[in-house]
Amino acid sequence: MIKNIAHLCLAVENLQKMEDFYTKTLALAKAFDFVNKEGHRFGCYIKVGGRTFIEMFEGKNPADKGNASYRHICLEVDDVAKSVAEIRARGGEISDAVLGSDQSWQAWINDPEGNAIELHSYTPESWQAPHLA
Repeated sequence: MIKNIAHLCLAVENLQKMEDFYTKTLALAKAFDFVNKEGHRFGCYIKVGGRTFIEMFEGKNPADKGNASYRHICLEVDDVAKSVAEIRARGGEISDAVLGSDQSWQAWINDPEGNAIELHSYTPESWQAPHLA
């Protein structure tokens, strides 16, 4: 049975720049690196929360034929307005928090390679509320 999303994997051009964004701008923790036999670091895991991670490997995704369906990753936060303020204080460019049509709060930021990230927090009126455990 499926329990959760384990990780989102990104193919990245600049691993260090992407790691810095996720660990410094978004203040997520790095979990571990992937290092080959020659000692070259080629990927890393960033802990999002609980048992969920963002996995990054340097280099173009070999499966990408120019029609990838990835649109964004959505990260749940306790308080979107507070998260927006904290990210701005760390130099990040992020949208203002708005109440979405699903009655959940959201704000948007892009990582250095243009991947869209939605910060999201539920309200008692959120359409997702009946499905939350």
